[in-house]
Amino acid sequence: MYVPDAFQQHDLAQLHGLIRQQPLASLINHGAAGLQASHLPLWLAADEGEYGTLYGHFARANPQRRELDAGADVLAIFTGADGYISPSWYPSKAEHGKAVPTWDYQSVHAFGQIEVFEDAERLLQLLGQLTAQHESAQPQPWTMDDAPRDYIDKMLQAIVGFRLPIQRLEGQWKLSQNRNAADRAGVHAALRASPEAGARNLAAHIKHTH
Repeated sequence: MYVPDAFQQHDLAQLHGLIRQQPLASLINHGAAGLQASHLPLWLAADEGEYGTLYGHFARANPQRRELDAGADVLAIFTGADGYISPSWYPSKAEHGKAVPTWDYQSVHAFGQIEVFEDAERLLQLLGQLTAQHESAQPQPWTMDDAPRDYIDKMLQAIVGFRLPIQRLEGQWKLSQNRNAADRAGVHAALRASPEAGARNLAAHIKHTH
């Protein structure tokens, strides 16, 4: 990923934070059929390895997983807050007109070699971790104990799990850091005033990034 110096994010806690907040990853590899991608929610074990380890599962019918059994190189992409930035929000535009539209965003790229597993107990543990992560905000969290065990066992037969130790982790926080303080303030004010929740979320990130 091309990351200009102003936008580099090296803080491991920040990178892990985005992965946890936005766990739906684009998992990409290059196989015999060319480039392939699946969109999968992943669970992060932050303490496994230097950069952490990702866990997830494929549908057994997904043709991508058949090219990953040998430990193929894969890339998992996570995206955070993002939004369009209008040059009309820059006070400097009124001074010299030297401004063009852009897009602010957060992105994390995790690289590694995938390890596939089909053991039912490991799959059950993985599903429990994913469920606990995503159900934690619910007033009455669903657990796998809420479903009949024979039904869960049947579902387990339809998936294949994987472990992805992260060998390299890259982050880009493109949040108008390359603009002067007045322009950044203009961007923040415009996004904060937007009726769109995504724009207001981006404004909060811009405010707290220097």
